[in-house]
Amino acid sequence: MINQTNLVFMEIRELIGKITLQENISPIERNKVSGTFVIHIPNPLASYYSRFTEVNRPNSIVLATKHPVSFEKILRATKIINKEHDLELNGAKCEITIGRNKYSGIRLTGIDRYTNIDHIQVAFKESGFEFHKNVRLGKGTDAMIRINKFFDMLEVEDKIYQSPNNKDRYYFEIPRYVNWNDFREMTFDIKNNVSVTNYDIAKGIIYEKDGITDILRIIKPNITVDMVRQIREKYLDRLS
Repeated sequence: MINQTNLVFMEIRELIGKITLQENISPIERNKVSGTFVIHIPNPLASYYSRFTEVNRPNSIVLATKHPVSFEKILRATKIINKEHDLELNGAKCEITIGRNKYSGIRLTGIDRYTNIDHIQVAFKESGFEFHKNVRLGKGTDAMIRINKFFDMLEVEDKIYQSPNNKDRYYFEIPRYVNWNDFREMTFDIKNNVSVTNYDIAKGIIYEKDGITDILRIIKPNITVDMVRQIREKYLDRLS
């Protein structure tokens, strides 16, 4: 594990990009503006983290919008809402695919309790956002999620990065693009052939001045750089 006391001496890279993941999402039925479509994306390691906290708070919420909205509009509105309502929301552009249906929306983290969701919705509505009408959705529905977001990264080894905000989250670069079906098949095989267990992985890209860099994101409680290195080597073997 990287020595946390050394983080202040390392440069934090602030980058913009996208992350793609597959999760079982659930609808928010209460504490929302009536007739709107609100989705909860669970923490992939919720069963682990919930043992250490009694606070029942949403992990990640998507406010589905009537029409696609720009990342810029979401960022501007989130900044104003945070200032006016003394909140610490993190807003991002999001697209969710459920079967053949695609929904655009505002992905929000930093909501401290479920009962605040409707108040936050009202604030976004007052900022000019129109919400999608409610969609009947079963609990634990499989969905593909794509999120435009900012990444904060500390390079702890060549092309391996740790989140300065979450010691259990790492990123590493891969040499080329891989489509989702190939990534899923590859991941299934790797998880059965590596000693590291119980980790969640997603794929993404970051935008840099010299082009796009493909990355994978790993989350695991108490993960170490050595564990990340083991997993990365498996992917590099298959992508070389």
